[in-house]
Amino acid sequence: MATINLAPAMARDARAAARPRRQRAPIGRRLRRNATAYLFLAGAVLCFAVFSWYPMIREVIMSFQYTNFAGSTRWVGLNNYRHVLADPDFWSAWRTTGLFTLFALVFGYAVPFFTAVVVNELRHARSYFRLLVYLPVMMPPVAAAFLWRWFYTPDDTGLFNALLRALHLPSVQWLQSSHLLAVLCLVLFSTWINMGGTVLIYLAALQGIPGDLYEAAELDGAGIMRRLWHVTVPQTRLVLSLMLLLQIIGTMQVFLEPYIITGASNDTTTVVYLIYQYAFNFNNYGSASALGVVLLLVLVGFAGGYLWLGRRLGEEE
Repeated sequence: MATINLAPAMARDARAAARPRRQRAPIGRRLRRNATAYLFLAGAVLCFAVFSWYPMIREVIMSFQYTNFAGSTRWVGLNNYRHVLADPDFWSAWRTTGLFTLFALVFGYAVPFFTAVVVNELRHARSYFRLLVYLPVMMPPVAAAFLWRWFYTPDDTGLFNALLRALHLPSVQWLQSSHLLAVLCLVLFSTWINMGGTVLIYLAALQGIPGDLYEAAELDGAGIMRRLWHVTVPQTRLVLSLMLLLQIIGTMQVFLEPYIITGASNDTTTVVYLIYQYAFNFNNYGSASALGVVLLLVLVGFAGGYLWLGRRLGEEE
């Protein structure tokens, strides 16, 4: 008959009993010890509550109300949502926003990454090129938008048409000729002014890649494109996926470009610009809030689906 050796268990229990029990500090002492941390945390929570959470809650409430410029309100239920969905400008604004987002993925997402790869490969004047790439971010966005509005001036006084004239090419009606070209012009400005911060993030990710991986790829005979595809992209996949999510969410909230550069002419009204029109041009804050809630739900749904898909793909790998 087998015997069970209880000596190890008894010794372990004896050591646990002999070990002095650690007493938890009173709540007051713990609060005083962490008072500085709680103070900083309270400031952050207060800022979020005042400038983020309260406006969001207020927007949801106003979407079920009729509110005019005088401040008088009355409950109208889902009438604001019905009005927004029945407005032809609603679907036109979504088409323009989707087109802007699509072009932004082609230019605003790819160009900063390849720019970061080129700057990272430089052996001389790397800091100078970093500053040169980041310089547009330091410009006031409104001033930069007016500058590019002058670039796109349809007559020969605009910079781009002046360059075409110097090359003996015909002038182009950049913002007036077609809807597609107008949206593309807005995307080019958005890419130019926003790429600086994105390039720095990509540079930080690229500098974290071990050099041994590139050396091994070179020994295997891999060229520049193969090293980029098989080493650089896999090693920066997390940063690329995060920036893709932020890129789509940011471009779907575009407002400055159509407001200043085109004035929403040539049917370049985006969803956020339509919200502005509802509130300040049509004096209909309820419909503006309803459209804002619709945009919020679309972005939350997209972000949730994107994160779920990324988690599923990560589990399969």
